[in-house]
Amino acid sequence: MTLPLEGRCAIVTGAGRGLGRAEALELARLGAAVVVNDYGQPGRDGSGAASAGPAEQVAAEIRAAGGTAVAHTGDVADFRQAEELVELAVGAFGKLDILVNNAGILRDRMVFSMAEEEWDAVIRVHLKGHFNTTRFAAAHWQQRSKAAGRPLYGRIVNTSSEAFLAGSAGQPNYAAAKGGIVGLTTSTALALAKYGVTANVICPRARTRMTEDVFAGFGRPEEGLDPLAPEHVAPLVGYLASPAAAGVNGRLFVVHGGMVAVLDRPRVQVKYDSEREAFTYDELDALLTPYFAGRPEGETFAAAEVLSLKRG
Repeated sequence: MTLPLEGRCAIVTGAGRGLGRAEALELARLGAAVVVNDYGQPGRDGSGAASAGPAEQVAAEIRAAGGTAVAHTGDVADFRQAEELVELAVGAFGKLDILVNNAGILRDRMVFSMAEEEWDAVIRVHLKGHFNTTRFAAAHWQQRSKAAGRPLYGRIVNTSSEAFLAGSAGQPNYAAAKGGIVGLTTSTALALAKYGVTANVICPRARTRMTEDVFAGFGRPEEGLDPLAPEHVAPLVGYLASPAAAGVNGRLFVVHGGMVAVLDRPRVQVKYDSEREAFTYDELDALLTPYFAGRPEGETFAAAEVLSLKRG
């Protein structure tokens, strides 16, 4: 039986641990040759010496299971190292078909206490890291498509967070980076569609090194798969990377614990038209103040209706 991703080449960034590791293993299980990227720093804040160990270990795990994988230990937030990552995939496997961006760090702090370096570091790894790999993968696909004179096969799966949707008081840098990733993804989806490339973004909820304190109060079950296990997220990434998802482009998903939610784009909740040429302060006060007084406290613009798809 032919596997869905047989003959495809995939890059997964941040794949030495947690979500990235689960995604790399899933893509390999579905038949893809995988380039496992991880810079290998031990601290979730990006601290410590870089190490080849995490990426090499996951690549070896894939090969031991009968799959094909190579490791890349570069920093995707570095423009040239991201280019080298794409070149490695093309050189090793002849082409690139799938890019899964997952690498990230945390530098949590309240906005009134955050240092410039804490802001810059998180934006650099998350948002610039997503851009860097996308930039070179997109150029590869554009050039191949033009040479072939037709659309080809390309998939991008980016990683955002519900922190951008509902806010996260101690993570202004992280929330901003994750919101930027959504904008990058939808722009990329429009730009690359004519070349046969799709770009989608997921907001996963999983117990990993980066979220160990967030989910500290949620115990692991004594039996069965942890509802917060990264293995709940990986199948959606596998699907979005597959031929079956050719018609899915520029979409945002929330995924965790056997649940997938497809989020709609922001909708207009209410609309007012001025009775005059332009609004006055008094008119806006009369219209908007009563409206917001009747809304639930803490509700944000992102509190959108979603379609929840849950089995069993």
